[in-house]
Amino acid sequence: MNSVIQSLTPESLAKYFDHTLLRPNATRKDFVVFCEDCKKYGFKMAAINPGAVELCKKLLQNSDVRVGAAIGFPLGQTTIESKVFETRDAIEKGADEIDYVVNLTQLKDGNYVFVRKEMQEIVEVCKAHDVTSKVIFENCYLSDREKRILCRIALDVRPDFIKTSTGFGTSGATFDDISLMQDEVMGQISIKAAGGIRDLSTALRFIEMGVQRIGSTASIRIIESFRQEAKLI
Repeated sequence: MNSVIQSLTPESLAKYFDHTLLRPNATRKDFVVFCEDCKKYGFKMAAINPGAVELCKKLLQNSDVRVGAAIGFPLGQTTIESKVFETRDAIEKGADEIDYVVNLTQLKDGNYVFVRKEMQEIVEVCKAHDVTSKVIFENCYLSDREKRILCRIALDVRPDFIKTSTGFGTSGATFDDISLMQDEVMGQISIKAAGGIRDLSTALRFIEMGVQRIGSTASIRIIESFRQEAKLI
């Protein structure tokens, strides 16, 4: 793990993080502080619900922090049409990235045509606007077979990222799930680990495994822990 720490700086580590504020009771003041933190630490993206996109886009102007909207969040149980509208609306209001939740009912019922169509339509909207697309699997509710099926659909559709979890399910990212997803996509799609990543050692292990993004509400604590660890080496 020391070798991973030695290869990183606080600034380069921060670029792995989609810093997250998705709780439903967040106030305008919370978003102001959140965006200031995103700029201060240089996180890659500010992960928020669509209703906060316009505000955060303004608060983050003149910075390189990207604005990300969570679509169909956190359950994924809206129609394709609703998710596509939500995606277009978020992009129009300034979203640079889209993280949408798969409809797990359709997946579990074996309606893979629906799952592919949903992914295709959302990814197409993103590509048309040069917006990064991420597909949230919510692995805690899936069998390994279902995870593999989603990976194979993603290989066909080609979103920019596949993502482990919303952080609102029964569990979050696991090392086993990252290994499974990597085995399936073979480096052809980037992977985002999210959910339950609250300490430096866990974050570094995921980076060591090859994830390209980490979603966390504990990003600041992790960066500060890294600063302390780096001083000891």
